[in-house]
Amino acid sequence: MRTEIRRVAVIGAGTIGASWAAYFLSRGISVSASDPSPGAPDLLRRMIADAWPILMRLGGKGDADPNAWTFDADPAAACAGADFVQESAPERLEIKQDLLARIDAALPADVVIASSTSGLLASRLSERCAHPERVVIGHPFNPPHLIPLVEVVGGAKGSPEAVAAAMAFYRAIGKHPIEIRKEVPGHLANRLQAALWREAVHLVAEGVASVADVDAAISEGPGLRWALMGPHTTFHLAGGEGGIEHFLKHLLPALESWWMDLGDPKVNAAVQKMLVAGVAEGTGGASTTDLARRRDAALVRLLEARAKAPAGP
Repeated sequence: MRTEIRRVAVIGAGTIGASWAAYFLSRGISVSASDPSPGAPDLLRRMIADAWPILMRLGGKGDADPNAWTFDADPAAACAGADFVQESAPERLEIKQDLLARIDAALPADVVIASSTSGLLASRLSERCAHPERVVIGHPFNPPHLIPLVEVVGGAKGSPEAVAAAMAFYRAIGKHPIEIRKEVPGHLANRLQAALWREAVHLVAEGVASVADVDAAISEGPGLRWALMGPHTTFHLAGGEGGIEHFLKHLLPALESWWMDLGDPKVNAAVQKMLVAGVAEGTGGASTTDLARRRDAALVRLLEARAKAPAGP
């Protein structure tokens, strides 16, 4: 697999693809983008311009060129000369299968094709490709130009070499890739999010707490710790000097009893109405644009603070 990445083809230049493009450019990598939407070039231009000052604060290369991108509505043409492909088309299997087959046919066999899919299986995506071994999942978290995590999945057909090349590329440009060793719907992080949200919905539906208080229970509590370490390490600290071994011995029975009591909500029309009203109340009616702006500004401050923190053991 090709390891020297100088040009990335961003196929699908909506919100996710445009965010990816801005990030690649900030790391000194040229981009060739493609999208069927007539408004895609303008979206790309706006996204890059808006994200550029932040990306320079967060480790972008000083000599990176925000204008080092081209656009072609034809995805095969956009892939010409690319050393890596980041596909971010709509989350529909048929669309992605057809698109990936076209991309696969247009590229040398040593170029990795990574899909940003948030939940589809790599082995299904590559079914129509002549070289399925080079198709992997490279799932970012939104917004990709800020969140470090990238989930890499080779699945049943992706080769170890393609997975290793994708991992090395993402790591080299400042991302935090993790390898998902067995393909499952939703990969890893989205499954964890889904499990938490299922219980959050259950607690609202059962009248245990309001939407705002359920959200605060995370953002003002464990969510702050999760920005620094994951659940296993968090519980390792909860075990005191005995660590995770002490935690498992003394606190696991209580956790297991809570597991047995977790809910399985039915998100019917009435529950959906509760959630919509609760979110509106909890956010004070703020627009999604305003909420995203506040979130991203806080994310930048958090990332900068983490970068300045003393290195771990």
